[in-house]
Amino acid sequence: MNETMICAVGNVATQPVFRETASGPVARFRLAVTSRYWNRDKAMWADGHTNFFTVWANRQLATNATASLSVGEPVIVQGRLKVRTETREGQQGRTSADLDAVAIGHDLARGTSAFRRAGRPDSPQASPDRPEPAWETRPGEGAEEPEAVEPAEAVEAAVVAEAVAATTAAEPAATAQQSPEPAMVT
Repeated sequence: MNETMICAVGNVATQPVFRETASGPVARFRLAVTSRYWNRDKAMWADGHTNFFTVWANRQLATNATASLSVGEPVIVQGRLKVRTETREGQQGRTSADLDAVAIGHDLARGTSAFRRAGRPDSPQASPDRPEPAWETRPGEGAEEPEAVEPAEAVEAAVVAEAVAATTAAEPAATAQQSPEPAMVT
């Protein structure tokens, strides 16, 4: 599996185009990446050559990129580089560089962004085989070692047991309050 993975930092050059295909949603846009260099003669930064990439996004990434990106916004794209050469009749071969995107995000070094979680897909998500470690410490405990984490079923059972215990402890008081008082006969 020899693939060229790159991370390109640049600006969105064209509005993302969204298409619904048989294999799922697909989006594409052009990314302009301009190198910058220090010009010693002028003692200032100058723009170098601009490279253009066609960025392809699939499935949920395509949907989110189309909803989130606009022309001129600074972005970071990570993906597989694919260089293609096309030959047409009577013309010289044309070379294009495409990025099959794995991740796309705004460049926070050049601005701010507000993240909104997208709705979950309809397909159920598989639960992880191992639970995440508990990184928080309880009050009074040191932070030397992370706390051991119980399997999800044990945690759920403990929560249910605590709820049952709390309900059982509260039942006698609730029963005493709900029981009718004997009727007074005169």
